Amino acid sequence: MLSSDFKASLEEIEKLTKKEIEEIAKKAADRLKDLVSTNYKKFTRKVIEDLQYAYKAYHRRLLVIAGLNHLLQGAYAAYTLTKYEKLVKSKDGARELKVLYVFHDEFNDAKLRKEVVKRVIKSKTNLFSLTIARYEESDRYLGTTFKVLVLDLVNDLKPNDVGRLVDVVEGGGLVIFFVPPWSKWDKWMTLFKQNLLIFGYNEPRHIFISWFKRKLIEHKGIHVYDVDEDEPIKSEILEEKGYTRSKPEPPRETRFPRKLYELAVTQDQVKVVKAMEELVEKPKKGHKKVIIVTADRGRGKSCAVGIGCIGLIHSLLEKGKRKVRILVTAPNLTSVQSFFELALKAAEELDLEPEVVKRGGNILELYGDNFSIEYWEPIDIPKKSADIVVVDEAAGIHVPLLHKIWRAHRRLVFATTIHGYEGAGRGFSVRFLSALRKDPKTELIEVELHEPIRYAPNDPIEKWLFDTLLLDAEPAELDEEDIKAIEEKRLEYLKLDPYWLFSPEGEKTLRQLFGIYVMAHYRNEPDDLGILADAPHHIIRALRVPSGKIVCAVQIAQEGGLDDDVVDALLRGEKTPGNIIPDRLLKHLRIKEFGSMKGWRIVRIATHPKVQGKGIGSKMLEEIYKEAKEAGLDWIGSGFGVNEQLLNFWLKNGFKPVHMSPDRNPVSGEYTILVIKPINEKMKKLVELANAEFRRKLIDSLHDTYHDLETEVALMILRSDKPIFEDYRPALTPIQVDRLWIYAYGPMTYEAMCDVMHEFAKAYWYTYPKTGGLHLSKKEEYLITAKVLQAKPWATVADEMRMHTHTLMVMMKEIARKILKHYYKIDEHSMVGLDGEKLDNRLSFRELLNQPLAGLKARLESRKEVNNVDKSN
Repeated sequence: MLSSDFKASLEEIEKLTKKEIEEIAKKAADRLKDLVSTNYKKFTRKVIEDLQYAYKAYHRRLLVIAGLNHLLQGAYAAYTLTKYEKLVKSKDGARELKVLYVFHDEFNDAKLRKEVVKRVIKSKTNLFSLTIARYEESDRYLGTTFKVLVLDLVNDLKPNDVGRLVDVVEGGGLVIFFVPPWSKWDKWMTLFKQNLLIFGYNEPRHIFISWFKRKLIEHKGIHVYDVDEDEPIKSEILEEKGYTRSKPEPPRETRFPRKLYELAVTQDQVKVVKAMEELVEKPKKGHKKVIIVTADRGRGKSCAVGIGCIGLIHSLLEKGKRKVRILVTAPNLTSVQSFFELALKAAEELDLEPEVVKRGGNILELYGDNFSIEYWEPIDIPKKSADIVVVDEAAGIHVPLLHKIWRAHRRLVFATTIHGYEGAGRGFSVRFLSALRKDPKTELIEVELHEPIRYAPNDPIEKWLFDTLLLDAEPAELDEEDIKAIEEKRLEYLKLDPYWLFSPEGEKTLRQLFGIYVMAHYRNEPDDLGILADAPHHIIRALRVPSGKIVCAVQIAQEGGLDDDVVDALLRGEKTPGNIIPDRLLKHLRIKEFGSMKGWRIVRIATHPKVQGKGIGSKMLEEIYKEAKEAGLDWIGSGFGVNEQLLNFWLKNGFKPVHMSPDRNPVSGEYTILVIKPINEKMKKLVELANAEFRRKLIDSLHDTYHDLETEVALMILRSDKPIFEDYRPALTPIQVDRLWIYAYGPMTYEAMCDVMHEFAKAYWYTYPKTGGLHLSKKEEYLITAKVLQAKPWATVADEMRMHTHTLMVMMKEIARKILKHYYKIDEHSMVGLDGEKLDNRLSFRELLNQPLAGLKARLESRKEVNNVDKSN
């Protein structure tokens, strides 16, 4: 079993017990030299020679070990590490070398490789300190530094994992990949690919790994060995010059203690700390101070901001402030661990005696007797008060929420990655930062970091990573001819083949496409690239100008066409991969026909940032609709974080809102809405019904689930289609009508009869726009929605409408008078009894007994109509 030609099948390995794996690994470690072939020993000498150049240049190298011989994969990697340890020892002496090993612990073959490496490190090396982790917990290692990283990619290659973890390795370090047999790897069924399969699609496209392999071969600093064939696939030495990092120098005059500046590793970090001194002084009344820190990944921006925050605490306390409160936010807690670690180190350096609060092993808060630095989710930041607000990885937060954070606070720091794993949706730069620059009341200080922290500039592994995951993808530069072509509507609709896009011939187009996505969307990740390549139900469309440049990119998911068993399962509350629109409509509308209907869900649509607002997106939707109709589909739709601008785009293009999530996304701060445009008559009726049910649900939920929905968004939804009911009157009792009269013309307050106005507001929107001749102005519609249905305080509504509270109260009374006149033919002088005599503004007991309850009758008629509609469907 331990001979060099050992090849156990996966089935055999899966039957091994934990004890048997450990015994095999121990024997392998004991006989390591016997297991390693002469060819691999020769190959390793070349790798080590190349690592000597890397060490001198403070760059990294990548070793890929491919094959089915799982025992030898582990043994060969371990053997290389023993030789690498000698190299490092000769350079650095007896310094501890940290190794991070990441694998999938649910597979026995992965356990075997891990156990071999672990046993060799323990028995044959002195300097290595091994950390073993599962991919599920890899987030916690963001911002940490290791000398060696081993990624087991045999069972899975998830682009996010590669993007997240490769950068933990420092200059002079080594990255090792375990991969399947080189010749079979392209079509290897990984967990990532398996998770892309949905009903009706049993095989992924197998594109991304072919792309990944090609990039491994194209780039320098990468060595590849085939264990099964016992020969190198690629091995070349990259001769590089030596590199010495310049020692950063603090400014001559500083407001923060110089001790803090000495914590900076690069001069770029010094610039950030110095810039943050500007926040010590408050901005003028009505003004703001904002610091923008941008960098590629691994430049130490978060660490520098963490140091600067401690400087601010120190300086503000010195000025006499009793307690300093700093809020920090990011798309997730793991993103700010580097920030907290340096803030903790800086606080200890100044003897601030910081205490730490953790959640799940991550720092959540630092505090002392007179200061606190607290993490909160992005959605919470606009509601809280603070002296300073720090937004880390700001490009991963939706732009409208960034605007809310900016408006809510006066002294802020926005730090973000320009290119990197986090996928810097350049909506931050294009949309948010440009707004800050134009605002006359915002004092803006911008700092950009260039020098990497963990390794030297021009690192070949960083170049490979950026190129492979398209971290630096950019849209094409448009010239005057391109702009003219757009204005003249000379645009070509492209049906793009993913196999071609990821080929050498199509790569230029792919980079333009992905660059537009990155510019337009608030968050892009390497996984998005993998999905674009391999998801069998995703298709890619684009618009280009005559010069060949892409100006609009669309990613579409094919959904629907479900069989009865799947539909029944979804109706019972079960889940199925993909099929987002059919799933939500089945669960919330409860009509089986939706499941069998076929459609296209537009996952992403993005227009080149330089030509937005010129009708290009609408042109794209027209072309998609035509193609979908020709293909015999039933609908096209989309789902997105709802705001006025986006919803308006979809509504004006004929899409109807049919569902909205009951909770806001904690990162974007928005509700997710689904919209559909029907293609045939049957689907048109279903969408009308879905829209009517959704609007009715919204009307009845605005006081609760959607009480904080932006009122303008609610109004756009409520105005989106024909009436929910053709004839619906407020179901008011005579007593309620009398109370409404005394409110409209007398001293009664709104608070004493809000129930009556609530019944009217519902009736108004139930019948909109056919309200039977009762017309409210846009402002009045806003008022009855915000104040009556959403129960917002008068002051809040006044602020939103930019009107005085008293004016709104008068407006509400005027609405009450319109109700009385329209439904009951009652005005200030016409309250009379049945005998024709005035009742001094009161109804008689006889009238209460005899007056027809018109509202109740109308409600019963409405219910009858609903029942008839349900039966017809």
